[in-house]
Amino acid sequence: MNMSRNMQVEYIKTLGYVLKRVNYGEADRILNIITPKGKLSAIARGVRKDKSKLAGGVELFSLTEFNIRLGRGELGLVTGAKMIKFYGNLLKDFPKMELAASILKKINVLAEHSDSSEYFEIVDQSLEGLSKGLENDLVEAWVLINLLKTSGEEINLYRDVDGKKLSADKSYNYDVVERAMIEAVSGDFKAEEIKLLRLMMLTRLEVVARVKGVLQILPKVLWLARIASGAV
Repeated sequence: MNMSRNMQVEYIKTLGYVLKRVNYGEADRILNIITPKGKLSAIARGVRKDKSKLAGGVELFSLTEFNIRLGRGELGLVTGAKMIKFYGNLLKDFPKMELAASILKKINVLAEHSDSSEYFEIVDQSLEGLSKGLENDLVEAWVLINLLKTSGEEINLYRDVDGKKLSADKSYNYDVVERAMIEAVSGDFKAEEIKLLRLMMLTRLEVVARVKGVLQILPKVLWLARIASGAV
């Protein structure tokens, strides 16, 4: 959501997740918020005061209904914030909290110049999944695969480096440079891994979690997702 455009004052109501909070002045905070229409930045005045009505709605890991006044400047002004859902149980599980925080950090960077609704969906589904106890590795792999897709860097899961259709009867390795599979006699990736990767790219996290045997083939899929994302 491009906040630098010339425009008259506009009031919007939107769902959103806070991606980053920065203290400003004595009691304010500048918020980076991901919404179904993209990322925006807004200032929440007085939010750090004890009796602030905004404080409860600007927590990390919470789905919030924001009222924001947009103007000609870079920052909007938060005029209302009503918490809809708070994934507070993540704060009690350090590995889940750490993963959730890393997801917010990644999306804060990737969504900078995008109006795509997919970044909001990735946050929404990943926090929901972590809160419900889905395996951290499953959530991470799904998030990385979908961030690659949303940012236009997706892995080619249909044709190999030579342009040939991937075959269920063959095995493959991943070519980092070509971002595609290369046929190999004893390759790491066979039909079941490739099917899971395709499913992750096309399906909601909660559906992927119900696939029988997903955890058995997950390590290779997570490794690939990390390599393709530059995470290792």
